Amino acid sequence: MSTHYDAVIIGGGHNGLTAAAYLAKAGRKVLVLERCHILGGAASSDELYPGFTYTLYSYVVSLLSPTVISDLQLHRHGLNLIPLNGSFTPMENGDCITFHEDDAKTYASIRRHSKLDAEAYFKFSEFMVDLARSMKPFLEVVPPDVVRPGWDGLRTMGFLGRHIRSFDKEKFHWVHKIMTMSAYDFLSEWFETDVLIAALAQVGIIGTMLGIKSPGTAYVMLHYYLGEVDGDTSEWATQVGGTGGVSAAIASSARNFGAEIRCNAPVTQVIIKNGEAVGVALENGDEISAKTVVSACDPNMTFRKLVEEKELPPDLVRAIDNFKFRGSSGKVNLSLDGLPDFPALKDKSILQGGMPEIAPSCDYLERAYDDAKYDDFSKRPFMGCIIPSTVDPTMAPEGKHSMSIFVQYASYNMPKHGNRDQQRAAFGKTVIDTLAEFAPNIKDLILHQQVITPWDIEQQIGICEGNISHGELTLDQLFFMRPTPGWAKYRTPIRGYYQCGSGTHPGGGITGTPAQLAVSEMFKDGV
Repeated sequence: MSTHYDAVIIGGGHNGLTAAAYLAKAGRKVLVLERCHILGGAASSDELYPGFTYTLYSYVVSLLSPTVISDLQLHRHGLNLIPLNGSFTPMENGDCITFHEDDAKTYASIRRHSKLDAEAYFKFSEFMVDLARSMKPFLEVVPPDVVRPGWDGLRTMGFLGRHIRSFDKEKFHWVHKIMTMSAYDFLSEWFETDVLIAALAQVGIIGTMLGIKSPGTAYVMLHYYLGEVDGDTSEWATQVGGTGGVSAAIASSARNFGAEIRCNAPVTQVIIKNGEAVGVALENGDEISAKTVVSACDPNMTFRKLVEEKELPPDLVRAIDNFKFRGSSGKVNLSLDGLPDFPALKDKSILQGGMPEIAPSCDYLERAYDDAKYDDFSKRPFMGCIIPSTVDPTMAPEGKHSMSIFVQYASYNMPKHGNRDQQRAAFGKTVIDTLAEFAPNIKDLILHQQVITPWDIEQQIGICEGNISHGELTLDQLFFMRPTPGWAKYRTPIRGYYQCGSGTHPGGGITGTPAQLAVSEMFKDGV
């Protein structure tokens, strides 16, 4: 084997880079191995066409941990988050509903549809922020093994138990509801306006093969309220240079602390001797030795591809084989000759850093899910759009724009549309055709386009079934169940082999928290 390291990190996504930075900061000799030519994994950006930079797979920053930002001094290394300037949802009848930084404008927009809902909206927003803050301690601790908790686990369970006992009866009631209800049913207890419910419920289906009326989507909606930007809870932002800029900042921090990072270095196997990880084998035949090996990959790659089945207990193998990935999100990235025109939008200023969201009704969203249930893409999909070049001129040439379109639903399997090239083409056409219903000039503006299906995501960055959260955020795959009971504390049955990707607690999004918590457990083990 070649040079010996204290730790080798498999995967240069944002969590792998975060783990490397923390380990290097503590004085460990660290190497990150990334299979692609660029860093970031699902949080990566690339200039595919001259002057046009695309955020390739993700689209916004909403959950990046303030602790990680502070510990790794990310602002010194290029982190530059720009809060989004609201959002709007055009309707099929030519109307729309808008959400602004200015509360008075938001109130006026909702009041046109319902005075009751306009009054309730701000109470709801305050309630959700408070609920998110109440749930945040669960995301910031290492999940205990509830069967064999040990002293650390008992302390964590005691802390969380005391925290829950601090809830009054009403809060406890709402926590139970949001953990078990559908986004649609939960929101229907607050609002009467269909388009308002749809505009809020769409957050609950991001990255899941579930519809807004499926139980569990209320929690997914809450999950995205848990983020913050510069101390403002539930805010979303764009990063200068796309989400790849976040990964670049973390990589810069890691290098500053002494970590080594290699791209175009796919790992094929974790080398195990006598039940202990001692290094990794690369696709080019090189072997690298290490005291500790850390996988920032998804659970399927971590347990079923990088190690042999004989090294794992049968119950873990079975649990990972049953882990739900179900990639459901596609991406369309566009180079535009100008700004799209949404006739329903009267106040065009919201296009400057705001998000057009194609979710015109609850039935529209649920029918989009109906298509996906049968291995198809949505004939009229939900789209979460952002035009980052309106606030970040580095993303497109002067006078031009880049547009990032996150799409639900795109099934991993789409056999009705021929081979993979035909599937991709049909999916891309459907997205553009649907967007043109709400922005009629969009087709005339397109200079270049990139269409990405879940299968493409799997092929390009190695995530199983293309789920950028490394597995669905359903109740059976959260906390001490993520990725599987008994192995949610970032360790594996193999000594010296750890996991730190989004398939571990607290799950998906650009957070850095899985890696931060994983490294804390490594230090307890003497890494």
